[in-house]
Amino acid sequence: MSDKIIIFDTTLRDGEQSPGASMTKDEKVRIARQLERLKVDVIEAGFAASSEGDFNAISAVAAAVKDSIVCSLARANDKDITRAADALKPANAKRIHAFLATSPLHMAVKLRMSPEEVLEQAKRSIRFARNLASDIEFSAEDGYRSELDFLCRVVEGVINEGATTINIPDTVGYAIPELYGDFIKALRTRVPNSDKAVWSVHCHNDLGMAVANSLAGVKIGGARQIECTINGLGERAGNTALEEIVMSLRTRKDYFDMVCGIDATQIVQASRLVSHITGFVVQPNKAVVGANAFAHTSGIHQDGILKARETYEIMRAEDVGWAANKIVLGKLSGRNAFKQRLQELGISLESEAELNDAFIRFKALADQKSEIFDEDIIAIMSASAAAEGGEYYRFLSMSQHSETGERPKSRITFLVGDQEVTSEAEGNGPVDASLNAIEEKVKSGAEQLLYSVNAITSGTQSQGEVTVRLAKGGRIVNGVGTDPDIIAASAKAYLAALNKLHDPSHIKMNAQMTP
Repeated sequence: MSDKIIIFDTTLRDGEQSPGASMTKDEKVRIARQLERLKVDVIEAGFAASSEGDFNAISAVAAAVKDSIVCSLARANDKDITRAADALKPANAKRIHAFLATSPLHMAVKLRMSPEEVLEQAKRSIRFARNLASDIEFSAEDGYRSELDFLCRVVEGVINEGATTINIPDTVGYAIPELYGDFIKALRTRVPNSDKAVWSVHCHNDLGMAVANSLAGVKIGGARQIECTINGLGERAGNTALEEIVMSLRTRKDYFDMVCGIDATQIVQASRLVSHITGFVVQPNKAVVGANAFAHTSGIHQDGILKARETYEIMRAEDVGWAANKIVLGKLSGRNAFKQRLQELGISLESEAELNDAFIRFKALADQKSEIFDEDIIAIMSASAAAEGGEYYRFLSMSQHSETGERPKSRITFLVGDQEVTSEAEGNGPVDASLNAIEEKVKSGAEQLLYSVNAITSGTQSQGEVTVRLAKGGRIVNGVGTDPDIIAASAKAYLAALNKLHDPSHIKMNAQMTP
């Protein structure tokens, strides 16, 4: 067995199944480019048959990505597989990922098929897929709760038909690490042609053991592909976290004795980008990418760190992309210094126009706060990229009045298309008043599902990052706004969400449950 671990990232597909985490085509391309900079081996860009929007997004990712394999999910039927192949046509390297449930519960209740029918359907689908691509992955949905003898027959059959990767998902997060590792090992031992395919693990985090289960599948079971997402994003309690897998393999190489090709210095940048686009804030105590992951408060710990970092740190912050020098720029910094810092942060520039727009935003922010941190720059670039496709609603200015004993009032001016409008409203607080003022003119009728505020950096000068999640007509969208003024950031976030509701290309619905 090779000691190389293939990292299969499904942030754009399984991660997107988190309620409210749906992404536009342009957002998927931005994340895919960052995943390519991260040197992910396989990028699962979506589920081509689920919607026209997802089909177009997969095609756009396939055209944009040059080094990583681009993958589309498909149910084990000719129609889905054909749709996946069509979406992947622009890719330099492509993979079709077909899945079919194999557990007794799923076969009887969901598929209403007999085991023999499932076996034949699985083989037939892989045989068909091999006519459209050479790289074919088969996933046995709810594989861990499947009967071992039957699953062996299915796996042997699909490998004979040309499957090159076999994925055994713990679809519902039911597994225990040692038992899951033994299950994968038993399959590989009993399937006669197991050496003809790469074995993969895909674990959900319902019991908080997704990372542990995946590592057990590798160490005990002999799997050589791990399916994961940035920040552990995913439906229900989430998926295996890429950053935790990568740093576990690297930090405990003495135990795993395996390598992966990930550029770990791009991890924090990827984490922030996914968090910004999806609106899912990373908890401060999250391993590797949380704000407190390398913070030391205890005096004993601080003393030890000053004497030797190894006393209380098993990883270096800079190895995963945390900046060693936090304060980088100020209002006197020039355009070249700003561009240089972007390059140091691993942020690519698509055009001079994008740089100019970001630099204008930088100078405006520098006039409001004296110290500009890396996190501020990343937020500036995220906001600039988000606005590239054009904004139907655009924040211009606002004023608000809030006084104890009086009902807060807000006056906001914004663009609706090419028309400048001004609206006033009252609310329970200044934020409520501001959003009411916008809604007074827009009359979207959307339901607000989430409002959250996150400080981008520390201190009272910090920019606030506000996320607003709206739902209307079966669609759920996120809007993110940043500004040193929390009220202004809230208005920007609300308008950003309205822009997505207004955009006819943003039609992605919540996907069905898959591996």
